[in-house]
Amino acid sequence: MRIALVSLAAVAVAASATPALANEARVEARGGVIWNGSDSDAVAGVAAGYDYDLGDKLFAGVEGSADKVLADNTRVSWGAGGRIGAKVMPGSKLYALAGWQSKLCSTCNSAVGVGGGWQQDFGQKLYGKVEYKHLLIGDNTPDADVGLVGVGMKF
Repeated sequence: MRIALVSLAAVAVAASATPALANEARVEARGGVIWNGSDSDAVAGVAAGYDYDLGDKLFAGVEGSADKVLADNTRVSWGAGGRIGAKVMPGSKLYALAGWQSKLCSTCNSAVGVGGGWQQDFGQKLYGKVEYKHLLIGDNTPDADVGLVGVGMKF
C-alpha cells in the first residue's frame, strides 16, 4: 500500500512540475471545389490528425483523410500526409502541407498533393480552416487543384 501511495505522489509531483504541452488531436468536416483545366466539381470529406509542438512558435502534424468528389463515377479518395507551420498569432496556424491520396475514380491515378493553409481557433475546442492543394497526378493526366474550407474540433 505504501508503494502505491508513494508512486501516486511521485506521479502527481511530476505532472504538476511538467509544463503544459499544446500537442493536440483534431477531427474535421470539410468541403470545397476541385478543378483542372477543363472541369470543376464539389468535394466533401473528413480528416483526422495530430499536431506536435516544436517549441513556442512551430508545429508539425500528421493527417489522414477521406474525400469524395461529388460527381458521377467517383469514389472516396483516402489520403495520408503531414503539415509543418508556425503559430503566427494566438489561436492561428499558418502551414505548408504535403501528402498522398488514392485514386478519385477507377480510371484515375493516385496523386501527391502540396499546398498550404490557415487554421483559426474559435474558442478552446473549435476551429475553422482554409486550405489549397495542387495535386500532381502524372501519367499524362492533367494536374488538379483543390480549395477546401473545414470546421473541426480539437482534443
